[in-house]
Amino acid sequence: MAGLKLAGINKVYPNGFHAVKGIDLEIADKEFLVFVGPSGCGKTTSLRMIAGLEEISDGDLYIGDNVVNDVLPKDRNIAMVFQNYALYPHMTVFENMAFGLKLRKIPKATITEKVDKAAKILGIEDLLKRRPKQLSGGQRQRVALGRAIVREPEVFLMDEPLSNLDAKLRVQMRAELIKLHQDLDTTFIYVTHDQTEAMTMGTRICVMNNGLIQQVDTPRAIYNNPANMFVASFIGAPQMNFFHGKLVEENGKVLVSYEGYQKELVSNKVEQAKASDFIGKDIVIGCRPEDIEIDGPDGFEATIDVLELLGSETYIYFNAFGQTFIAKEGKHFEKGRGDKVKISFKANVHAFDKETENAIF
Repeated sequence: MAGLKLAGINKVYPNGFHAVKGIDLEIADKEFLVFVGPSGCGKTTSLRMIAGLEEISDGDLYIGDNVVNDVLPKDRNIAMVFQNYALYPHMTVFENMAFGLKLRKIPKATITEKVDKAAKILGIEDLLKRRPKQLSGGQRQRVALGRAIVREPEVFLMDEPLSNLDAKLRVQMRAELIKLHQDLDTTFIYVTHDQTEAMTMGTRICVMNNGLIQQVDTPRAIYNNPANMFVASFIGAPQMNFFHGKLVEENGKVLVSYEGYQKELVSNKVEQAKASDFIGKDIVIGCRPEDIEIDGPDGFEATIDVLELLGSETYIYFNAFGQTFIAKEGKHFEKGRGDKVKISFKANVHAFDKETENAIF
């Protein structure tokens, strides 16, 4: 088993497009790391460079202690699962899973043993004689995973493997991939644009945008302490609300101020605020939808524009001071469109520098 290290990795295409810009990242052995970000952010390009399917323009890629920039994909001891499954339509499930082993001239008895073991792990023992056209989307995805498992690689690379599945099956397969990672006890690197997949599956998340790493940390740490406004808006559903306000200090208390409404900060953020040199300055206030309180003891007036009923939760879109923002409530929320309510922030707000968009606290 081995960890990976990306040291100053760049990818510049012949047309001059700089897809990946000097990323530095260490991925521990047996970790489940998720690259997440919008389309075109460089996450798939980074994965393909790890796989050896894209040439590295500059920098070094280590697997274990070895630089593998010039090592062929087949010699890197990695296995990749693609978005479109890439199964051979004329081969049975068994033949698809065994194909890579046959190319490596593994003995037939060993191939059968490995394929049977992988099929049992994935629950597809009864499908080994079928062809891909006889399988559902979820079954094809399991076959693609099985083809990777039989190789017993040091690293599994997965490029949006669940994006072609329906919503219910995606939830099921997320749980199965988490269990598979635990059972195989090896390194997984996973690419997705879906922040829910990233939050639920990764032991760590690497958030990317415009070819740059924005933040690398555990899902909980990224959600609670985003490094900048991009991370704060991308991670979390619905996304964080942003307000232009001010950071003020009165009688030893530190408050955020928005259109005449003020909210005292929780104690653990007061020292950060005082040390930030932003007291008295304009900032961007960030507030998660679940941290907006409706009809509390204080607040400002807002009008409900839209309600989204999601069973156990309700998303409420408000308008106040010409700005739209979102709150999250339970299933028993009874107000309707056009109703006026008083809303306030809970104390656990975030603050960002207006110029750099980096987090103040």
